[in-house]
Amino acid sequence: MKLHLFSIFFFLFCNWTEAQTDSATSADYKKYFKEVQKTANNSKTLWKRSLYGPVLLIEPETRKLYANEADGEGRLTLTDGVYTGIFPESLNIANTSIDWAGKRWAMVMLPLAENKQERINLLSHELFHSVQSELGFPLTHSENNHLDTKDGRIYLRLELEALKHAVLEPKHQIALSHVRNALLFRAYRQSLFEGSKADENSLELNEGIAEYSGLIHSDRNKAETRRHLVGQLSRFGKSPTFVRSFAYQTIPIYGVFLRTLDKNWNLNISGQTDLSEYLITAFDLKIPNDLNEQIAKLEKTYNGDLIFKEETERELAQLEKIATYKQLLADQPHVEIPLEKMSISFDPRNIFPLEDMGTVYPDIRITDSWGILIVENGGLLMNHSWNRISISCPFQSYGRGYSGNGWTLLLEEGYQLIKNKQTGNFELMKIKN
Repeated sequence: MKLHLFSIFFFLFCNWTEAQTDSATSADYKKYFKEVQKTANNSKTLWKRSLYGPVLLIEPETRKLYANEADGEGRLTLTDGVYTGIFPESLNIANTSIDWAGKRWAMVMLPLAENKQERINLLSHELFHSVQSELGFPLTHSENNHLDTKDGRIYLRLELEALKHAVLEPKHQIALSHVRNALLFRAYRQSLFEGSKADENSLELNEGIAEYSGLIHSDRNKAETRRHLVGQLSRFGKSPTFVRSFAYQTIPIYGVFLRTLDKNWNLNISGQTDLSEYLITAFDLKIPNDLNEQIAKLEKTYNGDLIFKEETERELAQLEKIATYKQLLADQPHVEIPLEKMSISFDPRNIFPLEDMGTVYPDIRITDSWGILIVENGGLLMNHSWNRISISCPFQSYGRGYSGNGWTLLLEEGYQLIKNKQTGNFELMKIKN
């Protein structure tokens, strides 16, 4: 299965900047390109190269695009110093990197933030994704479903609360003590869930390092960096789920403190680095033998009572939601669609695991050889291999299209939904002539 993974924390549903441009012109886009090019050229020491390269800015509603250079297939037209065109319906729009029209692009959804530093942060994040394989960081995918459990969320929140204390602390040595406490919460959380250390590491190497690069390229001063990081943490705490988005918070903050010890620390790591172990060593932390006891003592310092209360209440509500989706997408008759050459975009803030069956994506758009599926009320991506998606019954058909409760499916010629008489489920099949 050909899988296109999108880095979409700043996605259609979750762009966290407070002010947005809504009437930008070609002149504005030309200015934005120059801004990020200048920053990239001034920040070459970060990765020993400029991250600047091909960029696509795309309006989701109209699919109109603005590019900083010509494509490799002559699809774009030069207009007022900016290359323009229409992005194909067959491809998904998200903040990511993409191979299209003969080039590898950083793709970013419009509108962009009014704030210059926010714009550069986002554009630089996606530019990093365009070249990360060349820098030794292969594109990876991990679900981190343990971060949707009560204990997983509690000890991630405690880690982030300790990091927030570190960011706000003016005295450097005290701030580093909060960083070490954050790493203790991390070590304890990872000890609770088998395989979680590797899963978290995968996402942090992919999205965390990209976001750290965006942060450094944004060229904020210390006070601006502090406000930005604290603001990000505050907004992140309101996210329905953490499983695909936590790395945007952790690595940028650890990275800022690592820069006080070694400005070029990022040049010492690669896609094979165990970041948790790297951080433990870099901050000279000794994991105590009585880690459980140490954690119990630290919890109250970092708002533990409130976090435990909130997560206990959330767990009860989550169990009800899981029961509803399990019935809708697994227990009762449903539609199952195989995934072969999938391209996918989704909101990473609201996904959640459905026991051991897979992950529910409330908002998702999939294109494949069979057509286009748009889901706005929950689809279940089965298993960790992402080889099929389940959506709800009943549905209606119209020509080559189908629509159900919160989803639409537009099929290519020759595909149909056929009922499996044994299971009662409907399956997508290609009908031979």
